[in-house]
Amino acid sequence: MNPPQTVSRRSALRAAAMGAAAAATMTPQASLAQAPRSAALPEFRVRNGRIRQSIMGWTFNPMPTPDLARHCKEIGLVAMEGIDAKHYPMVRELGLQISLVGSHGFNKGPVNPANHPSVLQSLRDGIDLAVQCQSKKVITFTGMREPGIDDATAARNCVECWKQVVGYAEQKGITICLEHLNSRDGSHPMKGHPGYFGDHVDACIDLIRQVGSPNFRLLFDIYHVAIMDGDVIRRLRQHKEYIGHVHTAGVPGRAELDDTQEVNYPAVLRALLDTGYDGFVAQEFIPTWPDKVLALRHAAMVCDV
Repeated sequence: MNPPQTVSRRSALRAAAMGAAAAATMTPQASLAQAPRSAALPEFRVRNGRIRQSIMGWTFNPMPTPDLARHCKEIGLVAMEGIDAKHYPMVRELGLQISLVGSHGFNKGPVNPANHPSVLQSLRDGIDLAVQCQSKKVITFTGMREPGIDDATAARNCVECWKQVVGYAEQKGITICLEHLNSRDGSHPMKGHPGYFGDHVDACIDLIRQVGSPNFRLLFDIYHVAIMDGDVIRRLRQHKEYIGHVHTAGVPGRAELDDTQEVNYPAVLRALLDTGYDGFVAQEFIPTWPDKVLALRHAAMVCDV
């Protein structure tokens, strides 16, 4: 062990000055992401806008959708999704876009051929609705694994189903986005999905390649990718040509993008921009702060890289 060293007053002052200078050079996004919730700026509004931020509205239930829409507009988000279609006209009147349209759910998907008629009808309906509300994206899922259907058969069933509808998407100028979901977290019905077939992002990319259409792409959910596969920035770069939509949430608890979670969102989103991605990034965290609007404002600032 080295002997203790005496620190002069001059050295202490120099160190303090260096620390203050370093703090002054931190980006607002980096400093706020690392700060406690009380440091979130209540007056913040999106300034840079390089990330086209949206919100998955279900996460803010039971806040009424019109109220949430007005908060999104005031903060500077540019779109909404994951809300009842009856609210689309109101959202559009506020000057917000619909970033993604729903279709069938994640439980009963094309893994099982018995579900194909309902999945296909739901996707066609979603495509028509997307055209109507001037959206460009419709979501799809693989569905859950089922007894008696092995992985190779499940993959083949999914691809065969999507190939029957992707031509319609091409005709209408709509992109179908396959969402990868984590199967690890069983603590909450919307934090993870044990038994979901499309739970590894590379496997989902393989399915997308097999469908073989520029109108069939990946919904890269940073939260789910981080939990299942990790190496988020490398995967963004690796799969950049297949990414059609992006979601966020704090890892591991799907809460705010604050100092309690492990993903460095400013770095991830700068890497996303570096890939040339110009689509929407939807906030899909479940707020835990008492002030939910402040939580959304905080997330918007963290992502405004």
